[in-house]
Amino acid sequence: MGVAAGALLTGLLLSGCGSEDGGTAEGSPSASASAGTTAAAASAPLTHSQPTKIAIEKIGVSAPISDIGLLPNGRVEEPPLSKPNLVGWYKEGVTPGEIGPSVLLGHVDAHGKNAVFYRLKELNTGDQIKVARKDGTTATFAVEKKQRVDKNAFPHKQVFAASLDHASLRLVTCGGAFDPESGHYKDNVIIYAKLVTA
Repeated sequence: MGVAAGALLTGLLLSGCGSEDGGTAEGSPSASASAGTTAAAASAPLTHSQPTKIAIEKIGVSAPISDIGLLPNGRVEEPPLSKPNLVGWYKEGVTPGEIGPSVLLGHVDAHGKNAVFYRLKELNTGDQIKVARKDGTTATFAVEKKQRVDKNAFPHKQVFAASLDHASLRLVTCGGAFDPESGHYKDNVIIYAKLVTA
C-alpha cells in the first residue's frame, strides 16, 4: 500500500459494519486476542491478481468479492448494506497471495439479518480460508490469530501496512456490543491468516 493511502487511514475502520435498523450484540465477551501459530509452512507468494470469491467452509461462507477503496474523508469504504453477502477487497493494498497484508472487509449483519462475516468470530488457529483469484489460482490461508478491538483503538498499521516477508490476509468485521445511539458496533473483529498453499 502506498504511503499516502496509509496516512489516510484514520478514525474508525468501518463506520457501520451492518444493521440499519438496530443490531444484535456479538456473542463473544472476550475483550482482545486469541493468538496462536499455525503449524503449516508458508507457501511461495503469488503475483498480482484481483480476488473474485472467498470460501470459509468452517463458518459456511461462500461469497463474491468486489474492490473497495478510500472515501474522500479518508475512511475505508465498505460493501453496501444492500448486498450483505458481498466482501470488499481493499484495493489500495496487495491482492490476496502477494507479499504483505491483503485486507477483506464484510458486514456482520444488515437490516437485522446475519451478513457474510456474522460467524467470523468462530474461526480459530489453523482454520482455512480460500480466496479465488481472477487468474484462476486459489490462495489458501490458515488462521494465525484473531483479535477483537475497540474501534477507537483499531490497529491500522498492523492490519493495512505491516511490513511482512510473506503473504498474509486480514478479514475485518464488526463485533462487540451494538450501540443504538450511534447505530454502530463498538468493536472490530480481525482475523490474521498466512498463505499456506497456492
